[in-house]
Amino acid sequence: MEICINTIKQGRHIIIAACDAELLGKSLVYGKIKFNVRKDFYGGSLVFLDEAMEMLKMGTIINLVGKQIVNGALRHGLVHPNAIINIAGIPHVQIIR
Repeated sequence: MEICINTIKQGRHIIIAACDAELLGKSLVYGKIKFNVRKDFYGGSLVFLDEAMEMLKMGTIINLVGKQIVNGALRHGLVHPNAIINIAGIPHVQIIR
């Protein structure tokens, strides 16, 4: 499974945004919630899931969207299951360290 991942350095923080590749550029709509998986934020390198998991370890602020990337973070102990929300059936989580 391919993941789009973007790393942004801002001050002392390393922001990592990652999504399942097929979600890049899509809008998730659920009721009044409209979540855009923007290319300018989530777009970056295209990597396999294992490589993405290694890259996530460097982040201080992490945004994840998609079943593959969120489940991978869950399996690697990077996120608590109660922190995951679903938007239009797609999992989303933010991690702040």
